[in-house]
Amino acid sequence: MNLLIFEYEHMAIEDLREALTNLGHTYTVITDENIYSHVDEAFDARFDKLIESASYDAVFTFNYFPVISNCCKKHNIPYIAFVYDSPLVSLYSYTIINPCNYVFLFDQQTYLELKKENIQTVYYMPLAVNTSRLDKMTASAVSASRHPLDFYQSDISFVGTMYNEVHNLFDRMEHLSDYTKGYLQGIMQAQMKVYGYYFIEELLSKEIIEDMQHSLPLQPGNDSVESTEWLFAHYVIARKIANLERTALLKAVSEHFNTKLYTPNPTPELPQIHNMGSVDYQRQMPYVFKNSAINLNISLRSIRSGIPLRCFDIMGCGGFLLSNYQGDFYEHFVPGEDLVLFESQEDFLNKCNYYLKHDNERRQIAANGYGKVKEFHTYEIRLKEIFEVVFSK
Repeated sequence: MNLLIFEYEHMAIEDLREALTNLGHTYTVITDENIYSHVDEAFDARFDKLIESASYDAVFTFNYFPVISNCCKKHNIPYIAFVYDSPLVSLYSYTIINPCNYVFLFDQQTYLELKKENIQTVYYMPLAVNTSRLDKMTASAVSASRHPLDFYQSDISFVGTMYNEVHNLFDRMEHLSDYTKGYLQGIMQAQMKVYGYYFIEELLSKEIIEDMQHSLPLQPGNDSVESTEWLFAHYVIARKIANLERTALLKAVSEHFNTKLYTPNPTPELPQIHNMGSVDYQRQMPYVFKNSAINLNISLRSIRSGIPLRCFDIMGCGGFLLSNYQGDFYEHFVPGEDLVLFESQEDFLNKCNYYLKHDNERRQIAANGYGKVKEFHTYEIRLKEIFEVVFSK
């Protein structure tokens, strides 16, 4: 099989290359930032030349790009989009129904909602990890990461953004009425107590939306069907909830245990935590997961049920994973056996305390999770599953 792959600085492109080579497939990788344009005549012309210059069986991207879908439709060639982001507004483009599309979603709840709307071009597919690459990243190889081993060692660690950038979308809404401010704070606090169901969009009335739009004039695109309520719920409020939730959990845990945070922005609101700055996905992050006793996942609430990539990365490194509830875990893993889930801040702290004191149990769970990922969730396995869907029709 010969694939045409489009990407722009994607973190997993080398893992994809390796898996395709191992499976005996050929491919051409094109790096082009214009894939993010919904309409681009120059990109269309470049695509035409590429398709005419060789025989390709399909086009592949991580995430979904309408400009590529339209080009594939024109040339009647399958378009495979393996989605790892949530929220992803391009899923609500009118192009999603193009018959060339095979859009694989890692979030089963999002998949089910689109299928309910009779979208026939979407499929559920969990994410994957390159365990063979991660296996080679041993303690003796850590010098290549530009940091000493103790940079990565801790009792508890979290790798990810805090959504605390200056002038983030939520905090740009400076002119809200007191009622709207109180209402939003109330529903966010309520949402933080509930895992497994994201209800914010349902609670945004026309009056609340209008008030928010005075400060932040978000509108759906002309070529898409997502609602204004969806945009505010998933792109604005979900990120603020993540900021509040991650701050609260990390503040609590850092007051009791040696905790390291790997994130790009300063966190003066977390005086007890060791903020180590950001780490590179390929060269550094795996060493964090391999050398932390407990690795945390605190999901962005716009991920409705899916298993975030961070979780596969942690387990693929042989790390112990402590995560909030995500429904899709129960499709592929056994909580308490392959990983551990927490239900509240109190439960979170209790489980941190318990598993730091029970090394053997913690190590066995990490080993179980690693074994499950290596057996069922590598890129080679995932690509075989994807190709079976695309080329069996």
